Amino acid sequence: MGEKDRRDVADRDLRARRALVIGALVTAAIALAAMCLRWAPDAYAWASDPAAVRSFVAEHAILSRLVIGGANALQIALAFLPGEPVELASGYAFGFWEGTLVCMAASAVASSAIFWAVRRWGWSLVGVFFDRSHLERFSWLRDARRLELVMLVVFLIPGTPKDFLTYFAGLTDMRFGAVLGITTLGRIPSIVTSTVAASALGNGNYGVAALSVIVAVALAAAGGLLYRRFESLARS
Repeated sequence: MGEKDRRDVADRDLRARRALVIGALVTAAIALAAMCLRWAPDAYAWASDPAAVRSFVAEHAILSRLVIGGANALQIALAFLPGEPVELASGYAFGFWEGTLVCMAASAVASSAIFWAVRRWGWSLVGVFFDRSHLERFSWLRDARRLELVMLVVFLIPGTPKDFLTYFAGLTDMRFGAVLGITTLGRIPSIVTSTVAASALGNGNYGVAALSVIVAVALAAAGGLLYRRFESLARS
């Protein structure tokens, strides 16, 4: 069997595993949606009262932080899920400063776990979540003379696929400390805009909340354009 045939077989195995993971997640999502429909009115009424939410958080200090932090870490591990809802929930429940710290701690835990898991299982793990085209899209990063600096720049640009890049970093020869620092610092802009907006909403500062959302959308749009420009320059 040639190299191409072995690669095709490996890709088929990865697609099969990916289908199993997606099937399990879809089943879980359907079950969660059914639960939400059942209790949505009561949950919405409770969540609409910031005082009630923060009273609950105060009564369950450790559990509430573990739940939000765990949900954030899980979202990073399941990279195709959006992170903003969890970041918003963190800011709403804990306020700006603590909400930001909870999200950053979750990011550090998830990024560490992903890095070492990828170092152990390599593409057989990464391929469960991503097509090989993702890897090829960022192949230019492997050849960067100063890979860690380039990765930091990419991470700091809003709108770039940070969760995939966390997996990608494990496939390179980057040092763990550098990866941990980059993946943690690079998420700060996204986390801060989310927690500021949610915290302001919880405090009744609707103008600040709206402005934060506008800034976040503008940063994501500008970041997407900046990243495409940066990528084209790096490839040339």
